[in-house]
Amino acid sequence: MVRHFVRRAGLGSCALLAGLMLVTGAMAHEGHDHGASTPPQVTTLAPRAEAASADFELVAVLREGTLAIHLDRFADNAPVDGATIEMDTPEGAQTARPMAPGTYVVAAPFAAKPGAHDLAFTVTAGGTVDVLATTLTVPAAPAPAAPRAAPDALALLGGLPLGLLAGVVIGFLAAIVLMSLRRRSAALVLAAGLGLASAALPPSAQATDAPTPSARDAAQRLPDGSVIVPKPSQRILGVRTIVTASASHARAVELPGRVVPDANASGLVQTAVGGRLAPPPGGFKPLGTRVAAGDILAFVHPPIGASDLKDLEQQGFELDQQIAIVKRRYERLSAIQNAVTRREVEETEIELKGLQTRRATLERVQREPEALRAPVAGVIATSDAVAGQMADPNTVVFRIIDPDRLWVEALGFSPDVGRSGASGRLADGRSVTLAFLGAGMSDRGQALPLQFAVTAGFEGLRPGQFLTVLAEAGAPRTGIAIPRTAVVRGANGQAIVYEHVAAERFVARDVRTEPLDAGRVLVVAGLPPDRRVVTEGAELIDQIR
Repeated sequence: MVRHFVRRAGLGSCALLAGLMLVTGAMAHEGHDHGASTPPQVTTLAPRAEAASADFELVAVLREGTLAIHLDRFADNAPVDGATIEMDTPEGAQTARPMAPGTYVVAAPFAAKPGAHDLAFTVTAGGTVDVLATTLTVPAAPAPAAPRAAPDALALLGGLPLGLLAGVVIGFLAAIVLMSLRRRSAALVLAAGLGLASAALPPSAQATDAPTPSARDAAQRLPDGSVIVPKPSQRILGVRTIVTASASHARAVELPGRVVPDANASGLVQTAVGGRLAPPPGGFKPLGTRVAAGDILAFVHPPIGASDLKDLEQQGFELDQQIAIVKRRYERLSAIQNAVTRREVEETEIELKGLQTRRATLERVQREPEALRAPVAGVIATSDAVAGQMADPNTVVFRIIDPDRLWVEALGFSPDVGRSGASGRLADGRSVTLAFLGAGMSDRGQALPLQFAVTAGFEGLRPGQFLTVLAEAGAPRTGIAIPRTAVVRGANGQAIVYEHVAAERFVARDVRTEPLDAGRVLVVAGLPPDRRVVTEGAELIDQIR
């Protein structure tokens, strides 16, 4: 009897411990960890070393015993192609071979040994020779992790009173059940409880050895807000930079503008009289065709009614009769020149020629159409010509524009705005250079019309296109001029630029900007001079998380 009671008490104790382990694992499993949260994992980069000078920036990346050398210009971050790189190592000098534009590779057997390795690179590119020194640190291989023992249930519950209480209750109930069941049933319940307790253990207690993640170069944002962009990623994103400098710039104002054709290099082709349109030899010219001044673009056949046609035929018959009579008289007088005066012969000859001219003009009116000619050289901008179409007098059939001679008309509030310089910014970000022509005297919506000539950037411009005119006006300002593409907007709407603080590290700077011209803004606060600022690829860097 005593032995039976001891056996049941032992089984009850085991069930109590299993309950404790079960509740402990349930409270510590993933998603219910009440301790300190695990910090987010940071992507590991391959071993690398970087060096920079006033001319070059170099990043050496070690991977599988080979050193990949990325060489860029320091000022604009452009890859340096066609350079010669000699690397001095503890084992001697080696020459890197080109692999891609701005990328060179060299074997690095010395990097198989962990530790710090001093390297010196001699770079020769375009007549510039520079020596860049750096240190490559190779970390030691991680030791294999030893199997971890299952944590002690009581130790895990030391700081969890609720878990301890729940474990005691579950174990006590299991002990009562076991003491009231047969031996085989008790064994099954005990095995099931231990299995559940083992399954409920946290993964960290069950794992024996976790594989080490392989190093990969991936762009990432660090907890301090800076962004790490490896050199290969910078090549893909097309990251370019400039070195900032403070200077004095003229103040600029933004004006709404519209592209208009040059009045001296554009013209209209209109019909002088109404009639039916007909194509010239070769047909009507399509839009965009370049024509020269005087080229025939179409014909207009004036309409002639039946009554008018009969009147013209009657006039033709009368002229033919008069021509025949005068011609016979002229022939008789010419035959007897000695019997008549010379005056009579000449008068008869002149009368005959006049009648013949009138008859020819009458024929031309009936048969020859009006030719529509290009008034200026340029391209056909608009065309409303259709064969057989009846055109009224003064109908505009063609419009000719010289695409290399365009104006911009803007609205301003001072006739002197833009006299010292101006530029235009299109909706797609392109810019054009403008030269001031003149200002109007009559108001248009409480504003003065200002005219500018486009001196550069004609590609893609068309009459009627809207743009923003940035005209110089007022006293100059001191600041840092940077391209508009360098400025991005943060989540709160604040203007941000990215400073290239290291070869693969970028830091966001809050700045205050003012418009300068079509392609640049003026940074008046938030950015000191002599800093490298990203001008291309800033929006892509800003999206890295």
